[in-house]
Amino acid sequence: MNEIFITKANGEKEIFDIEKLKNSLRRAGASELVIEDVSKKVSEVLFDGVSTHEIYQKAFELLREKEKYTATKYSLRRAITELGPQGFPFEDFIGEIFREKKYKVEIGKIINGLCVLHELDVTAINDDEFIGVEVKFHTRTGVKSDLKTVLYVKARFDDLMKGKYYRDVVKTRKQRRLIVTNTKFTSRAVQYGECAGIELIGWNYPNKGNLQDLIDETHLHPITALQSLTKNEKKELLNQGIVLCKDIRIGRYALLKPFGIPENRIAEVIKEVEELCKS
Repeated sequence: MNEIFITKANGEKEIFDIEKLKNSLRRAGASELVIEDVSKKVSEVLFDGVSTHEIYQKAFELLREKEKYTATKYSLRRAITELGPQGFPFEDFIGEIFREKKYKVEIGKIINGLCVLHELDVTAINDDEFIGVEVKFHTRTGVKSDLKTVLYVKARFDDLMKGKYYRDVVKTRKQRRLIVTNTKFTSRAVQYGECAGIELIGWNYPNKGNLQDLIDETHLHPITALQSLTKNEKKELLNQGIVLCKDIRIGRYALLKPFGIPENRIAEVIKEVEELCKS
């Protein structure tokens, strides 16, 4: 196949790499037969300048025809960006990941630094560690968290660490400072974070322990990944604090019925949730 330049979400151009597509399908759990078929059909319709969104959309449609529930998992990154423009459900989502990992979690905790009060998006604590988490949510996959973000967060943590609360809590625990984003970091942000002791977790950074790894490890998936719910239904559920598929798995009919979803569709939603959680 001749080289084809694709347009990334941030406007940058790069040569299409079919192995990246195959790896993303493989990560979602697609069979090798389906991976080869989808990759071949996507390659046949490519043209210079095609956007990564168009490639994703075509691959998603082909995958959905063959392995519906694998397609749900394949759409996970897009589903995260649909957690709402205000970003609060994403904070809840990150909090749930740490709860699943047996931390005691608080969202939006107000803590005194040496100079001023700070609100930490997520705090996670166990007998061994205290983790302060700043959450950066972006509604577009092409937007990156940059150096200014890491500099700002480090300054906040520096003040917090000199305050009484941090000194008392961290005294007997390892202290970790995290920035978690649903997209990516710029190379300068990564360089500074590594140097300054700020852990960065993005969609595919670091190589191990990134956001996608954490979701796979904890089997937590946002309701926005579900194909069996409409956009309005997802929005209503999020507004009521229902962020995770596992909430539907637990609440089932009793949870969904008040939202006016017909019984036959509730059964479809529950089936999709069970398949996704099983995977």
